[in-house]
Amino acid sequence: MNIIDMKNNNNYELLKIAGNAIKNGELVIFPTETVYGIGANGLDKTAVESIFIAKGRKTDNPLILHISNMDMVNDIAKDITDLEQLLMNELWPGPFTIVLNKKDIVPDVVTGNLNTVGVRMPSNEIARKLIEYSNVPIAAPSANISGKPSGTNIEDIIDELKDKVGYIIDGGDTKIGLESTVVRVIDNNIHILRPGYITQEDLSKYANVIVDKHILNKIDDNIDILSPGMKYKHYAPNTKCILVYSEDNNKLISKIKEIENQYNKCLVITNDKNIKLFKNSLSYGSTKEDISHLIFKLLREADKMNVDMIIIEGVDQKDIGLAIMNRLLRACSYNYIEV
Repeated sequence: MNIIDMKNNNNYELLKIAGNAIKNGELVIFPTETVYGIGANGLDKTAVESIFIAKGRKTDNPLILHISNMDMVNDIAKDITDLEQLLMNELWPGPFTIVLNKKDIVPDVVTGNLNTVGVRMPSNEIARKLIEYSNVPIAAPSANISGKPSGTNIEDIIDELKDKVGYIIDGGDTKIGLESTVVRVIDNNIHILRPGYITQEDLSKYANVIVDKHILNKIDDNIDILSPGMKYKHYAPNTKCILVYSEDNNKLISKIKEIENQYNKCLVITNDKNIKLFKNSLSYGSTKEDISHLIFKLLREADKMNVDMIIIEGVDQKDIGLAIMNRLLRACSYNYIEV
């Protein structure tokens, strides 16, 4: 395992060695604007299989192919509609994944044996240069052991994965902290399969938007899924968690205190305004952007504090709040109270 330090360095030539490693079937951990990814040559079946082994990930959980230019889309996808093309033109590069009809060149292991593939062009320059130097689409889920919180910096994930990859590219903290929005266009409607930084409100300017019913509800393990992050325990610390939300802050505080008093050692993850009201607490900031940036890091930190219960304060589901609640519900295994 070799670390390429790009935190304070824009000498992208250093990434050529990692690009060659991808091309030759090795795994590389790299930053995107959302979270860190663990990547392999997305056209190499054996290399992609090694991602599932490294993460302990179930093979029916599809991967996203990351590209660096529009020509790569035409190499891996077919029958692209006008609306799909518009969305790609408008929202790439960025935290946006679109599920397209795949060409045969894409191995079935990437797609969970489906005839579709998720494709994304990241805005992070390190990620795009790595893809450019490898000259192949990079299949990459989040860099973490499956089920655990996603990695937003190298410190969070290095111990989990350092013996399983050829290179780790350290680009510092990721900018957004939540995985990309995933959509599928069906009958000229935009279906959100996984919410993210690109919100329902953002997408509604292009077409009618339908939010998948499974985003805030548990999905059965035997159902085929088009997007990663839709089923199985995910984003979760080892410690038991409960998610609590109310539009009324007084009711919210009262319920959290009630739960807090039931445990000898309890931790509350809350906002700046409420943090001093609880016995043992961590702040996820004061805005939804703060929460998206910090929540995975805080879940990892909370897991090290040896408590019996983690109580997490929820948010409203407007704009990026839908993505935050989607991740927190999964992290808490749908252990949720609304008052």
